Amino acid sequence: MIPFSILDLSPIGEGYSVRDALDQSRRMAIKAEEQGYKRVWLAEHHGMPGIASAATSLVISHVGAATKTIRVGSGGIMLPNHSPLVIAEQFGTLEALLPGRVDLGLGRAPGTDMRTASALRRNLEAGAENFPHDILELQRLLDAPEKDQGLLAVPGMGAHVPIWLLGSSLYSAHLAAALGLPYAFASHFAPDMLMDAIAIYRERFQPSVDLEKPYVMVGVMGVAAETDAEAERFFTSSQQQFVNLRKNVRTPFPKPLDSMEGFWTPMEKMSVEHTLRYAAVGSVATVTAKLKDFLEETQADELIISMPIHDIDARLRSVELFATLPMMEKVKA
Repeated sequence: MIPFSILDLSPIGEGYSVRDALDQSRRMAIKAEEQGYKRVWLAEHHGMPGIASAATSLVISHVGAATKTIRVGSGGIMLPNHSPLVIAEQFGTLEALLPGRVDLGLGRAPGTDMRTASALRRNLEAGAENFPHDILELQRLLDAPEKDQGLLAVPGMGAHVPIWLLGSSLYSAHLAAALGLPYAFASHFAPDMLMDAIAIYRERFQPSVDLEKPYVMVGVMGVAAETDAEAERFFTSSQQQFVNLRKNVRTPFPKPLDSMEGFWTPMEKMSVEHTLRYAAVGSVATVTAKLKDFLEETQADELIISMPIHDIDARLRSVELFATLPMMEKVKA
């Protein structure tokens, strides 16, 4: 048994507003807490009409204020988009508001298209190259200040917000191991390097002040419903979204289709099904079998599930159904 967590992109569904999406994220966090999930993370994306979590720290505050015990955080903050000082201040503030409940997951990708990334970062190459240095600076800013330290994060200093490294490549595995950080792999949309990355991380892990031994979180897309057919229909929203992303077609999160036939080409179908091959979609029996094999293969310490479902009531029901799986270790409220 391992903890289950939720990754939320605060989807702006077709026919819904940004306010609706943020309210749905709040409701989902409340449901996750009731059902014994360990944490709810929000992801930073920009320039996407189907995602409302661009101002990630604000959305974390929103869902954190609506809950009492569940951990909340970022999955993740794309650190090269920001100065470490700004993130230290934001997450120091979150820790003051939600003491002992905040996680800071960090990623290196832009979380958007190149034009928007340029507007965010100004210097794309420098942002990516400075990533390890920026993590170390952020750790210092969140630690207790040293004597005569010139740069202070207020709020932030002494907050000791736990830092995670997120990734979808071997680079992130090497870096997380070298820094002794917990590691979350984005296998929900980047499955190809999962097993190699986990092996590298575990083999090369260096114990740190914060973490004595490797800790691996793996991600899956998840849609649970009463029947396989119902879940598969809900999942067409995510399949449409991935086809649209490959075409650079920006739309709200689509309503489900009765069938994907006629929407995607054979090549698009092959590509999307490969990308989403770890997705757990179906009835409780179906997703149990899928996750049993996946967790045996990865030997993960924690599972984080992204539930891309257009209808909020169906999404909340999926949260409930995943919480009935026998391999879920529930967190007591």
